[in-house]
Order: sequence, then C-alpha cells, then structure tokens
Amino acid sequence: MNASVKKPVGVIGLGAMGMGVAMSLLREGFEVHACDIRAETVQKVVDAGGVAAGSPAELAPRVDVLISVVVNADQTETVLFGAQGAVPKMRPGTVVISSATVSPDFARALGKRIADAGLLMIDGPISGGAAKAMAGEMTVMSSGSPEAYAKCEDVLDAIAGKVYRLGDEVGPGSVVKMINQLLAGVHIAAAGEAMALAIRAGADPDQVYEVITNSAGNSWMFQNRVPHILAGDYTPLSAVNIFVKDLGIVLDYAKKNVFPLPLSATAHQMYMSASAAGHGGEDDSAVIKVFPAIKLPDAKK
Repeated sequence: MNASVKKPVGVIGLGAMGMGVAMSLLREGFEVHACDIRAETVQKVVDAGGVAAGSPAELAPRVDVLISVVVNADQTETVLFGAQGAVPKMRPGTVVISSATVSPDFARALGKRIADAGLLMIDGPISGGAAKAMAGEMTVMSSGSPEAYAKCEDVLDAIAGKVYRLGDEVGPGSVVKMINQLLAGVHIAAAGEAMALAIRAGADPDQVYEVITNSAGNSWMFQNRVPHILAGDYTPLSAVNIFVKDLGIVLDYAKKNVFPLPLSATAHQMYMSASAAGHGGEDDSAVIKVFPAIKLPDAKK
C-alpha cells in the first residue's frame, strides 16, 4: 500500500468484480470501506487493510466516493434507497458510481434521484472480468457531470485500465454497456452453437478451438469461453442467469423503442432454455448444454 492514505472510498458488493475493485483501491493507497451481505468477503477486504461496514447506511457517511458493484437494478435500489440504504446518510457532494448493468431509463431516473439528494453520480458500468478487476485494468463505460468526474477521477484511474467518458449526463454509460452485453451474449451463444455442431460432426473440439482462434471466425468470447467447455468446467465466472437478465434488459429497451433484435432474442431464448434446464447458476458457456445429443468433454482432473 502507498505510504500516504488517499480519500475514503466505499465499495458495496464484493462479488468477482467488486472484490477486485476493493483490492485495486487498497493497492493504490485509498482508505477502503467495504460492505457485502457475506461477512466472509468483507473480512477478506479487512485482512487486506480495509474497514468493514455492517450496512450501506453505516458506510455512507464515512466516504467521499461510493462505488456500487451489485448485480442489477433491484439491488441498486436496495443498497442506495432501501431500509439500510446509503443515500439518506451520505454527505452532500459525495459521488456515487453506479456500476451495475441496468437499463438506460433506470440509470437516468437514478441520476435524478441522487441529484435531488444533493449528491453526484457517475453512470459507470464495468467490463473485463474478475482478473482484470483484480489487476485494476477493467473497462469503465461512464458518463456524468464534470463536477462528478473531478471528485473521483483518481478513483476511476485506480480501478480501470480504460475509462471512457461518454457524456456529461447520466445515461450514455448504461447505453454503451447495454450494447456490449448484446454483443457478449450473442457471441457466447454463437460460440456454444458452433462448438456443439463441431462435436456433433465428429471434429476434435481441441483442434477446432486451435484452428478457430487463429482464423477469421474467432471472437474474444469464443477464445475466452470455449476453454471452459473443453475443460468441462462450468464454475461460474459469469453465469447463464446474468445473460438471462442482461439480454432481457436489451430486449425490454428495444421493445419500448419498437426496434427489432432477432439475434438478441434468439440468444436470450438459449440462455432461458439453459436456465430452465437447471444450468442458470453455471458459467455462461453452459449455454452449449441446450443442444441435444452431443457428448461434451468431461471435467479434466
């Protein structure tokens, strides 16, 4: 840790990404206050030099910047405005960085409520996975007022390799994250479909992976997720149910705006089928399990 401790920052939600955010901030010398419903994850941050908080409300008055790294809109609502929510207890001018994947409409409404409470907001969805979060190299797709950025630019730089400033108002960050999730979800579903066909046709899955990752058909998601299939390891790094949610956000937004998304709709049905079959908590690469009569690789020891 740096010799001089920097401003106090709160992190609410210590999942795969939130834990990386907290550890990256500690590494850069920030005073980190951590809150999560799981005491054991909070303890990991405490062991690394952070400070525990029993609730968002307890954490709120201690910090200059609060980063909410929860899963969805409902959890965001709970940690900010629930019975033990942070917003009523925060000091005026504190910055809230909201990093959950939510609809742009929800993000804009949230920004207004936070402003009405005398606070500042950065609409800051994140991407990159647990490893990049832990290394402080994830991507932040952000938008917000210059005043908000001025108060938390150092925090954003500590947790991300790339911080995209997409506008001076809340909303554009969530729009771009929605587009990213559309592509990510479709690409994973396409990778599963391709590998299922390859297996059904009798090709060696490892050879297919080697060839495709060095050919024009490759994608970042194919390269990253197919190894999970090859290893027979569906330990969730990002679960099937995440794309049930995120592609649901995409499709709901498109429906409100009367915009057709045929590929997204098909991919969403694939994740829904995988979830309905009991695979919702598995890694999102488990979407391949919706295809019948294929012999998937066994888990490697």
